Amino acid sequence: MRYAMKTGPEKTFPGEANGHISRDMRDIKPHRVIPRNDPRVNIVGLSREELTDLLASLGEKPFRAKQLWHWVYHRGETDFSKMTSLGGALRAKLAESCVVDRPEVTREQRSTDGTRKWLLRFPDGNEAETVYIPEDDRGALCVSSQVGCTLTCKFCHTGTQLLVRNLTSAEIVGQFMAARDAYGEWPSPMDETRILSNVVMMGMGEPFYNYDNVAKALKIIMDGEGLALSKRRITLSTSGVVPMIRRCGEELGVKLAISLHAATDEVRNEIMPINKKYPLAELMDACRTYPGLNNARRITFEYVMLKGLNDSEADARALIKLVEGIPCKFNLIPFNPWPGSDYECPPVSHIERFSMLLNDGGYSAPIRMPRGRDILAACGQLRSESERERKSLMKARLAQGIPDEHATTDPSDFP
Repeated sequence: MRYAMKTGPEKTFPGEANGHISRDMRDIKPHRVIPRNDPRVNIVGLSREELTDLLASLGEKPFRAKQLWHWVYHRGETDFSKMTSLGGALRAKLAESCVVDRPEVTREQRSTDGTRKWLLRFPDGNEAETVYIPEDDRGALCVSSQVGCTLTCKFCHTGTQLLVRNLTSAEIVGQFMAARDAYGEWPSPMDETRILSNVVMMGMGEPFYNYDNVAKALKIIMDGEGLALSKRRITLSTSGVVPMIRRCGEELGVKLAISLHAATDEVRNEIMPINKKYPLAELMDACRTYPGLNNARRITFEYVMLKGLNDSEADARALIKLVEGIPCKFNLIPFNPWPGSDYECPPVSHIERFSMLLNDGGYSAPIRMPRGRDILAACGQLRSESERERKSLMKARLAQGIPDEHATTDPSDFP
């Protein structure tokens, strides 16, 4: 996870008295999850075209897809019998052949600062984490794209968990819908009252190594007749998969964030191995040509502050030179420790000096103070328990002389 938001006055949401929330783990009533052998189709995650084709296979007219889309994505309904604008015969057919399902919430943790973290289990038993970060005027849902991560960034807890698999479009959209369920935010709010006002693809995984499923899910989230979240309120964060950056801008038009974390190839190679494949010069060229980029629509460079490694005045000056000509801003993120981590966070005064140097260079560089540290929900702290299955599969393959095909950064290698 690579995201932390600024501090501010806390909202008090339903069930959260006086803005103070216990950080104890709690058992909550989970959604029913489709068993692995259930032949029924999960409607969540289907595109409009796929939903139209599904209804056609049931002998229904195309306009029924719009009605069903409204019930699933605008009203959040999961019971076909309650979708009263659909005929009784169609509701019966849908109940027999389809379901409307979310991931199962197996654990919820709440921080004293209002952050909520859910551990979500998918039909095959794998898990990922999703985090809601509240602010005084909005709230962002940090969504995962993979179980584990393709990459091995040295400062990131998720990077210590090898990739298990990509998440499907249903599992990505399902994270947003499960959070909506938790806040009772149905039907979809169409104004500024919404609690879930932003989505950030900054959770577990590298979104560009699961691009097709991520793009499909975000198009569903952005659809104005359903979940209806504007592309201006969606940020996709990448560690620097250069060939996918332009495609993202052309096809999705969402905000782009780059996990930068270093001003030189030498340091970035050490903490982010992906830089050896896509060095800084290539990454900056891709950023300069991101479609729609201007002074009003800037790229965000995320920069985790690591004591003695990337926090010097020389690093700040090198950053200013590196991003020259790119409409951008920086998010300076104090390093969030996790069990077994080798890095330390610089003193706050040191980070403030770094921020001031970037400001003097003409760049906004707010310090994003951590949220949810007490429940390991802050930037770089997400990690599920699915690594056990990953290690078991890897061990079985190696015992049979089969290469560990998931130990790669080539997106074409993943299902």
